[in-house]
Amino acid sequence: MPTKIERLEVHDVRFPTATAGDGSDSINRADYSACYVELHTDGGPTGTGFTFTGGRGTEIVARAVRSYAHLVEGKTVEEIFANPVEFSRSIVQEPQIRWLGPEKGATHMAVGAIVNAVWDMRARLEGKPMWRLLAEMDSAELAAQIDYRHIEDELTYDEAVAILEAGRIGYEDRLKVLETDGFPAYTTSVGWLGYSDEKVRALTEQAVAEGWTAAKMKVGSPDVADDVRRAGIIRDVLGPDRLLMMDANQIWSVPEAIENMKHLAAFDPYWIEEPTHPDDILGHAKIAKAVAPIRVATGEVAANRVIFKQLLQAEAIKVCQIDACRVGGIPEVLATLLMAAKHGVDVCPHSGGVGLCEYVQHLGMFEYLRVGKTLEGRMIEYVDHLHEHYTDPVTVVDGRYRLPTQPGYSVELKPESIAEFSFPNGPAWSA
Repeated sequence: MPTKIERLEVHDVRFPTATAGDGSDSINRADYSACYVELHTDGGPTGTGFTFTGGRGTEIVARAVRSYAHLVEGKTVEEIFANPVEFSRSIVQEPQIRWLGPEKGATHMAVGAIVNAVWDMRARLEGKPMWRLLAEMDSAELAAQIDYRHIEDELTYDEAVAILEAGRIGYEDRLKVLETDGFPAYTTSVGWLGYSDEKVRALTEQAVAEGWTAAKMKVGSPDVADDVRRAGIIRDVLGPDRLLMMDANQIWSVPEAIENMKHLAAFDPYWIEEPTHPDDILGHAKIAKAVAPIRVATGEVAANRVIFKQLLQAEAIKVCQIDACRVGGIPEVLATLLMAAKHGVDVCPHSGGVGLCEYVQHLGMFEYLRVGKTLEGRMIEYVDHLHEHYTDPVTVVDGRYRLPTQPGYSVELKPESIAEFSFPNGPAWSA
């Protein structure tokens, strides 16, 4: 019996995190938020998805989601997956809304929320967590989810099938590793830019005591001397053998990035993340050459697969940071993972925020199982905020993500959390 999507519902859910400095970096002082989508069916499961936002502006993405509702309501899950590229293009290439992008910004984030909700529904229907649904899928079917238009100079359907087929070799052994040891993680909770030096030291000490072997700090202060001081505190606590990553959140120009990393190199950063404007492909390439062997990492706000294609072709990054919901959902993430595999670039998904840890754990695990086939250079970001609002929150033990077991994409918000933090009328905002 086909499962018909009868109604799309969207919620503007915002959590007041900015005041405490949680999530603070060189540019952002966000109230962690979600444009949260529910796809209701005729007696089947509800598919849930969202795109991560920073407070103000969530209403814009929510309006974009509503603009696409007629393109998904009335369709069955079966007909969507019978012609996945046709479905994707019906939304992404909607002939009037497309002008607002194309394939970037609020409209494309809205697409991602809807597409991810469709995939969540499929995983629920099959009774599998998302990582397992993807990892067990036939290579030809999985490769057929991707729209190769505009990337076929870098990745073809046949190449995608070949990579995915190669991922079947040793699959069971890799699965046992995840079942036994989990997936490596690093913490960003120690180094938000809005935290005092005392809090940074205390949180880093706590992280070390909890067994974390990798941590990330925010850089990009108005005076690089402040970054140097904070890096000294964190490195002092971490010691020489644990990894320290740095994240500038796009604040620097290309010359500033190169110059500032000369000062910060003394603290042995494993990578510098988002050192400049996310669309500056050649700027990233210039920085990567200048700061080597420090790696350049980026991708959390890369708008689409074409940006990733160029970053990889220009040898501008050594670490590909896919985001689950900035791009147009799982098919576009899949395209990016496969292109990164072709270039031998490590994949370390962007996370944090609200719900991003829940999302990307599935993607990182799938990439290991069927695409990259190694844990070398692989880590998933972890931020210890707001997991209590989800019905299937992440489990991290000894600095490693454990395999999710419940069906779906792990991003279903608790009804009481939606009610409490809905903007502007939820009690958290109207009191």
